[in-house]
Amino acid sequence: MTNPFDLTGKVAIVTGANTGIGQAIAVALAAAGADVACVGRTPAEDTVAQIRALGRKAEIVSADLSTIEPVQRVVDETVAKLGGLDILINNAGIIRRADAVDFTEGDWDAVIDTNLKSVFFLCQAAGRHMIARIEKGGGSGKIVNIASMLTFQGGIRVPSYTASKSGIGGLTKLLANEWAAKGINVNAIAPGYIATNNTAALQADEVRNKSIMDRIPAGAWGDASDLGGAAVFLSSAAAKYVQGHILAVDGGWLAR
Repeated sequence: MTNPFDLTGKVAIVTGANTGIGQAIAVALAAAGADVACVGRTPAEDTVAQIRALGRKAEIVSADLSTIEPVQRVVDETVAKLGGLDILINNAGIIRRADAVDFTEGDWDAVIDTNLKSVFFLCQAAGRHMIARIEKGGGSGKIVNIASMLTFQGGIRVPSYTASKSGIGGLTKLLANEWAAKGINVNAIAPGYIATNNTAALQADEVRNKSIMDRIPAGAWGDASDLGGAAVFLSSAAAKYVQGHILAVDGGWLAR
């Protein structure tokens, strides 16, 4: 019986693949059979080593996604090095914290440019490649954006991050509307409170950490590896009729 979760022969781009959620997703995709281009400012040497240890191909693609300048090159380099592009995981992101009354234009622009603008234009570049390939020979394409609990909620002290992740939710649905009929599935994963570098400040704050833990039905922060199965599912044939969906992996946070 064919395994619908098998990614053998697929090529994936994972942005922000050096650590945390990006690394965990890249390794999970490789464990399912995919070859992976690991994209980011910092060379993802450890991630590449883990993927190659699984017997899959992996390449480092250096790119600073604070601007859209490297977007087309990321796609072109991936295709040149790994022979194609079937899956795009838009994980790279940054966060800035300050009270709304003190938030600066610089912090607003930095977060929106990385978390939303570059994501759209990378989707566009990948989508053009996937659509052209599908029109020539069939197959499919998968795009998975990384959303957030703040795609659904407002949060505090992170206005540009909340705006960017709300935007990711809308962008995911728009692209699904346009590209579903063309053979591309566009979905998103909304991680709950995951223990990564981005959330280190919250984990270190005793009051905030307790309030977060008290609300999570699972009773614990998530681990980056908890996102791997969701990413494999949305990148696979098992999700062929899933379009424009935002899958929360949150320990039950939104249920409470």
